Amino acid sequence: MSDLDEVNDDESVQSEGSVDHESENGDESENENEGDVEDESEGEGGVEDEDETKDVIKTKKPKKIHKLSLTETEDFNKKLKKRGVIYVARVPPRMTPSKIKSLLSDFAEVTRVFLVEEDASVRKRRKREYGGSGGKRYVEGWVELASKRKAKHIAASLNLTPISNTKRNPHYGTLWNLKYLHKFKWSHLTEKVAYERRVREQKLRVEMMHARRENAAYVEMVETGKKLDKIEERKRKRGDASVSISSNSKKNGDERRHKHHQRRPFKEGTRATKSAILGGLL
Repeated sequence: MSDLDEVNDDESVQSEGSVDHESENGDESENENEGDVEDESEGEGGVEDEDETKDVIKTKKPKKIHKLSLTETEDFNKKLKKRGVIYVARVPPRMTPSKIKSLLSDFAEVTRVFLVEEDASVRKRRKREYGGSGGKRYVEGWVELASKRKAKHIAASLNLTPISNTKRNPHYGTLWNLKYLHKFKWSHLTEKVAYERRVREQKLRVEMMHARRENAAYVEMVETGKKLDKIEERKRKRGDASVSISSNSKKNGDERRHKHHQRRPFKEGTRATKSAILGGLL
């Protein structure tokens, strides 16, 4: 009986060891399955992110082009016809387009303002002679108002009147110099500015071409001068060599002398000359 009990005990121990081993294997397999599931979930998350980015790219709609209707364009053209333009003959220092717009907007609606800047060379000369700040200054300008009638009235009433009556104002003592332009449209001004820009670009292009030609001619002259210098240097070397040879030959007494025999001239009236002349003619 004791032997049988020992055998049964050994079998039970072996069975328990096998169960524990199987349980460990099962746990490892479950962990591996969980890792695979997590990897699959991560892969699905990456696919979802890609799908979201594609959806975002697809959802970007092109910009809508606002098309004006015929009535809107007609209304805008009517408004343009009602507008008037004032010419500012002199723009005082420290006067800017925004300041002119703010000053004239007290009397009427100002739509557009354009001021012409002074030349850069004039600004440099002014700064060199008088000093001070080399800020922007304007020479002349144009102001567009929404109403022709108001533009005429403003130009007539404000012309040759002080801009400001306060002594602390920088424009104290300066006068307006305004003139209403009859039958003048803003499109005329834009055409003028565009034409002046084209003329300026053409002048710059011509000046650049002239400068390039002068540069090419100068480079060519420099190259020819270098070539001539090289030729003169070669001649000088040859001359020095010939002088040295001649001096050596004179010292040694080996100077070569060439003898030239003079031919006898033909005598006129002789038979030999006549026969030679006749033979040459034949």
